Amino acid sequence: MTIETTPTGILLLIAIMAVVTLVTRFGGVFVMSFVKINPRIESFINTMASSVLIAIVVPMAVNGDAGALAALGATALTMLALQKPLPAIAAGITAAGIVRYLV
Repeated sequence: MTIETTPTGILLLIAIMAVVTLVTRFGGVFVMSFVKINPRIESFINTMASSVLIAIVVPMAVNGDAGALAALGATALTMLALQKPLPAIAAGITAAGIVRYLV
């Protein structure tokens, strides 16, 4: 199946992606409504977010350019120092911007 890259085709692709996103989000909530939340499942759910974050960050750390590595380092150092995510994110974005501007 191919969809032409006309304005109508692009809108159709966006609509399909929106429907798939909504189905997966609502489907997850629907399925979890039948699951009894015990401490083991709660631990799994809490750890799942960290594993997704690690899956995103590790390839960037291994294959990233100088800007990505600077962002990773600045974010990690700021998070360790301040224990607050928003300043750490800002530091990472700033570091990546500065390094990519200079290099």
